[in-house]
Amino acid sequence: MATVSLSKLEKRYGAMPVVHGIDLEVADREFIALVGPSGCGKSTTLRMIAGLEDISGGEIRIGGKLINELPPRSRNISMVFQSYALYPHMTVRENMGFSLKIAGRPQTEIEAAVAEAAGILGLEQLLDRRPSQLSGGQRQRVAMGRAIVRNPQVFLFDEPLSNLDAKLRSQVRTEIKKLHARMQTTMIYVTHDQVEAMTLSDRIVIMRDGYIEQVGTPDEVFRRPATRFVAGFIGSPPMNLQEAIVYDGALAFPGGATLPLPAQFRDSVTAGQKVVFGLRPDDIYPAGHGIHSGEAAEVHAIDLPVSITEPLGNETLVFASFDDREWVSRMLNPKPLKPGDRIGMSMDLSQAHLFDAATGRTLRS
Repeated sequence: MATVSLSKLEKRYGAMPVVHGIDLEVADREFIALVGPSGCGKSTTLRMIAGLEDISGGEIRIGGKLINELPPRSRNISMVFQSYALYPHMTVRENMGFSLKIAGRPQTEIEAAVAEAAGILGLEQLLDRRPSQLSGGQRQRVAMGRAIVRNPQVFLFDEPLSNLDAKLRSQVRTEIKKLHARMQTTMIYVTHDQVEAMTLSDRIVIMRDGYIEQVGTPDEVFRRPATRFVAGFIGSPPMNLQEAIVYDGALAFPGGATLPLPAQFRDSVTAGQKVVFGLRPDDIYPAGHGIHSGEAAEVHAIDLPVSITEPLGNETLVFASFDDREWVSRMLNPKPLKPGDRIGMSMDLSQAHLFDAATGRTLRS
């Protein structure tokens, strides 16, 4: 069983803590994405699992076995790096089989493993080329093939797509997803790109400043963010967030605007409480140009002035001023708008979020 267990895992550089006693359980064959801004500790955590960084405290177990003191080669893992790390003087075939060669495996076994990995990744026609003759996407597939031939218990990916352009990122992302479906191996994937995390993973681990903010499925972290940070980090465009004060069944904003207190929070807040109100762009839309939430929707109508628009073909992002702040909404079935136009907006308050202003934690029960 290729489970991965982190218990009270810590990392310090001198007196500076960078990972603060995190706990995480990764199930056998699960695809987990560690995501967060630069410096949040996600790559450090991955490197500790790989054995490339010493741990400062806690435990790491793979398949139930404590591996704290094991060297990287003894952990039965394979890692795919951002920088490919291919040997330029070797062919694709030689690069992919090199780890088996230095392990003293028979040549017939090496050839069979390389052929199988090349078949999985569509590299059969490239085996006799050198890295300089390959595109960025092809080089990354060779790096993945080199990991596959080792037949590891766990695959680790450290931002493997960040050197690729947008089109190649999409292509290789699809290949990684197919690879997981075919091989059914435990995978832990580090990225700062939430689109990669949302589209690839079974569960997402969102990190901030060396702590885990939330662990959940892509749908859970999007629809039920546990903290203000998660709400603002997950989603493209991100959630609209604005501080407010609760009073007399309403929310009062700093610039003087008010909104009805969403019904789902009436029993979880008190008058005078400072909160952060959140609404995703999908849930504030030009009247008649959004996704209707159904009869249960708690829609609040409001007129707002348009600041700018971003046409995206089948939809347009509309930036409008609310309480002296710029909010973004998503308009389906776009119609022409220009700065200064006033437009009727529908806010679906049944989809709203409230967070405690002091702690940042959700107030949803």
